[in-house]
Amino acid sequence: MNRFAQGSFAAAALLLVLAGCKKDGQQDVVTATPEQVATPVETAPGAAPVNLSDVIEHTPSYVVGISYPPAAAKYPGLAQELTSYAEHAKAELLKAASELGNDKPTAPYELSLSFDMLTDTPKVVAVSADGSSYTGGAHGQPLVARFVWLPEQQKLLKAEDLINTAKGWQAVSDYVEDKLLEQATVRAQGEELSPEEQQEQVRNLSRMIDEGTAPEPANFSQFQPVLDAAGHISALRFVFPPYQVGPYSDGTQFVDVPAAALLPNVAADYRELFSRN
Repeated sequence: MNRFAQGSFAAAALLLVLAGCKKDGQQDVVTATPEQVATPVETAPGAAPVNLSDVIEHTPSYVVGISYPPAAAKYPGLAQELTSYAEHAKAELLKAASELGNDKPTAPYELSLSFDMLTDTPKVVAVSADGSSYTGGAHGQPLVARFVWLPEQQKLLKAEDLINTAKGWQAVSDYVEDKLLEQATVRAQGEELSPEEQQEQVRNLSRMIDEGTAPEPANFSQFQPVLDAAGHISALRFVFPPYQVGPYSDGTQFVDVPAAALLPNVAADYRELFSRN
């Protein structure tokens, strides 16, 4: 069937795919043990519930499919962050569709966005957002985001708060850049290229990697925790959408930075979240 087929079947199929697929590199959901949930986490006083209903919309000009994890609804602040992200993506799509006027696109514009619960414990909750927004051209614009919620503090954990020194971001940058270059070299070696062509490919990628991993919090804003059996963060998985550290064809890339490499530079308020092993 054509990827941009019109009608309710296309929209329903889109949502089913969003709900059922699991992205490469995504960890299984980590939930609290019975001991960890002995004391329920309370929501912020006066926090209004947020509706996390899945969205299916279709017109001759556009198709929208958005899916949410029901478990996120018990954290109103987090739920608000998710819906705000989705609403912004949808508004951008509708704006592009409205600019068509009376013209009809060769294929309907399309927003496909799936939020998935990665981690759900009393101290750390993490949700991924993956999808794309198609408004013409060869392919859609990737949508990649990660939301790390701290239930006890009722706030998002942001990169600039987690590490708040230039020295700390330089250390993260150096570690991640080295790992991405290793990955790029392995990919080049797996292709049918001469040694000279492999070296040229890695050189070209190294420029993108160097720019995309410059020691600034904005370059590392998308991350998700990797937890050990005790529920502590054993590593942070930094997530890089297409175009940040490589071409679209390389897809979303990941680098896990172990807690041991992070802890010397993590702000004091968040060190207790990390594994000491």
